[in-house]
Amino acid sequence: MAIECDVEFDFTLLLDGISQVSTEVEDSLFAAGCDDATISVRSGRVYLTFSRAAASMKDAIISAIRNVRESGVGATVLRVDQCTLVTQAEIARRIGRSRQLVHQYITGARGPGGFPPPACHITEEAPLWYWCEVAYWLSEHDIIREEDSREAQDVTVINSALEIAWQRRMSPEKTDTILAELSLCR
Repeated sequence: MAIECDVEFDFTLLLDGISQVSTEVEDSLFAAGCDDATISVRSGRVYLTFSRAAASMKDAIISAIRNVRESGVGATVLRVDQCTLVTQAEIARRIGRSRQLVHQYITGARGPGGFPPPACHITEEAPLWYWCEVAYWLSEHDIIREEDSREAQDVTVINSALEIAWQRRMSPEKTDTILAELSLCR
C-alpha cells in the first residue's frame, strides 16, 4: 500500500465580490484556513497567492476554494490564475525548451508527430493551444511528467466549472438556457 505524502503547491486564486482588503477580511480568511495565503490587490482585483500542502494540486486548489467560501467575507473564487490557452512561446517557456523546438514539434519535423491542433486564432499569426492538450501530448511522449499533464487537466476543469458558476451568477437564465440548448445540463 502506497502512502501519499503532501507536497507544497503554489497557485493563485482570483476573487470576486470584494474589492478592498481590510483587517476583518484578512482575519476571516486566515481563520477559515487561508493561513497559507497572501492576500493582495492589483488593478482592482483581490487575489490570494497560496503555498498549500496537499496530496495533489487538485486537492490543494479545491480545499483553498472551500476555505474562501467558508470565510464568510462575501468573496467567491473567480478562477485559478493560470492561462489554459498558450502560444508557441508560452509552451516553450513552460517546458524549458526553445521556440524553434516547439515549432518543430508542431510541424512534425521533430518528435513523434501528432501534436495537438490549435484551439483558436487558427487563421492568425499566433494561434493558441489548450495547455491541457499540449501537456497530455508532451507527457505521452515523455517530454514532461505525467503529473504536469494531470495538473493541467485539473486546473482546466476547475476553471471551466468556476466560469460556469460565474456565468450563472451574472445571467442565470441565459446560462441555463444555453446549457440546455447544447444538451449540457444534467
